[in-house]
Amino acid sequence: MCGIVGVYDLSGHREYSRDLVSQMNETQFHRGPDEGGLHIEPGVAFGHRRLSIIDLSSGQQPLFNEDHTVVVTYNGEIYNFPELSEELTEKGHIFRTHCDTEVIVHAWEEWGERCVDRFRGMFAFAIWDRNQQSLFVARDRLGIKPLFYAVLPDGSFAFSSELKALKTLDNLPRDIDVTAIEDYFTFGYIPEPKTIYQGVQKLRPGHTILLKKGSTDVVQKEYWDIPFKPVELSSPELTEKELVERMREAVRVRMVAEVPLGAFLSGGVDSSAVVAMMAKEQSDPVNTCAIGFDVKQFDETEYAKKVAEQYKTNHFEELVGSDDFALLDTLADLYDEPYADSSAIPTYRVCQLAKKRVTVALSGDGGDEHFAGYRRYKWHMNEEKLRSTLPLSIRKPLFGTLGKLYPKADWAPRVFRAKTTFQALARSSVEAYLQTVSLLTDEQRDRLFSAELKAALKGYKSIETFDYYVKKSPTQDPLSLIQYLDMKTYLVGDILTKVDRASMAHALEVRVPLLDHKFVEWVSGLPAEQKLKGQEGKYILKKSLEPSLPHDVLYRPKMGFGVPLAKWFRGPLKERVQEALMGPIIRDSGLFNLEYVEEVVKHHQSGLRDYSVIIWTLLMFSAFLEREMQAKAA
Repeated sequence: MCGIVGVYDLSGHREYSRDLVSQMNETQFHRGPDEGGLHIEPGVAFGHRRLSIIDLSSGQQPLFNEDHTVVVTYNGEIYNFPELSEELTEKGHIFRTHCDTEVIVHAWEEWGERCVDRFRGMFAFAIWDRNQQSLFVARDRLGIKPLFYAVLPDGSFAFSSELKALKTLDNLPRDIDVTAIEDYFTFGYIPEPKTIYQGVQKLRPGHTILLKKGSTDVVQKEYWDIPFKPVELSSPELTEKELVERMREAVRVRMVAEVPLGAFLSGGVDSSAVVAMMAKEQSDPVNTCAIGFDVKQFDETEYAKKVAEQYKTNHFEELVGSDDFALLDTLADLYDEPYADSSAIPTYRVCQLAKKRVTVALSGDGGDEHFAGYRRYKWHMNEEKLRSTLPLSIRKPLFGTLGKLYPKADWAPRVFRAKTTFQALARSSVEAYLQTVSLLTDEQRDRLFSAELKAALKGYKSIETFDYYVKKSPTQDPLSLIQYLDMKTYLVGDILTKVDRASMAHALEVRVPLLDHKFVEWVSGLPAEQKLKGQEGKYILKKSLEPSLPHDVLYRPKMGFGVPLAKWFRGPLKERVQEALMGPIIRDSGLFNLEYVEEVVKHHQSGLRDYSVIIWTLLMFSAFLEREMQAKAA
């Protein structure tokens, strides 16, 4: 796993200074502490930081073809590189290394833009072809590896693995995108292709960019999407057996490494499934890592221990205190733009723990999205049954009125929050799902944003993010559609972003077998009722794993990586919250309604309401603004 950077002159052959590219490259040292490399020639410059995993003695980057006319800088793993190497060798290509990187340059020579169709893995890379005078940039199908880019005022195209590398460029446009603020306070992250800056973009998953000299058009081109194409099924027993075989194969290809390898083991279904498959693939005990909490409601280690004992793994566990809030400043630096998932704290800690034992760790990320494991899927489908009984023209005024009249009850279990249910029934299916996943409701954002910010938004709402994917969705099945929305937004912008930054901060490579694109294609074609059956999410996954995992691991309530924010903000972080949210940074930004901010802080700290989500989201945004002020002052 690595970090990549580069600059490319869209219109000419300017000479880029070594200092400029080196400075960009070194900001990502943590992503690849083993080696660094640069390639500079008229019109283009690449940088690379390497974390050595395969072919430790060679494979340095940037890496070239035989005559040095094609060069690549690449972050990721191509798991089918041995097969591709053999195929390309038969076609006459000459390999000098045994690493997956070299496959990319020869695949580009052989298949051009369609080379990405042949790659199985996670990747973000850029190829410079001197003969064609072209730059080709690509990102893997599911967005496991990140890629940022910007067109600079001087006509340069710059790219990097992390936003911080682009921030070293003096001429990077850093005007805030106000629509990204709306998105951030809706989702808790800024969904692709946006960043917090108007002038910087993320390359969408499953997309490429091809740039030619003299052309200033930067167009993202899609090469893959989740098909949701029905698969042929036989008996339930054979389908379950095939699921396990496909999952085991996805795990197997991710176990090739020349460095210590292990797995995260939270005690949930997905990570436990990965560990079970790993244990069946190797004779030596699997290295497993888990983080425990000193608050029982957040602690899953007893379930992790059951799986570890069953498969006799080398299990390592550390306890994180409920007051582990020392990472607040670290998180702001790690993500480079506003990011509000508080589970980034335990994710950072489990990566820190894993790095003590291994260099590569397999995770269970992606299982909830693909097998309908989130509780919100069940809630949504229950509401969908009610929505289907009445047209929106009747539901909207009827339930909209009830939603306004019914008292708010955030403190109650969701089943008793009739106000929330009425509001959901008054909306379309997609609008209701957006409200379900939103950190701040429409009403809360309306009260939080200043008149100036609302005017600058010009009516923009985050529903436009969902609308884009609804229009291109390959499925309109109610459950599959919201799974598709999550895979395109939440999975990429939140989950995979969190894991990438937290793992690479410790020079740890994380591999994600449940996001193997072949496995995803097959799973997407399974009937929706096999994923959410009645009130049981991940139904077919759990049934298929019954011979492999304890019943109470499979069928216990989902917990997730939680942190006690409400307690922190009324206790040890009380003063920090007041200083940050009611201080000059928030006040002088002109973005927020200060009366509402004061109300949120006061009501939460008095115990009257739980506004911990709003406070955390504001706290992370304040930390970003503080760093922007420091950068301007420097």
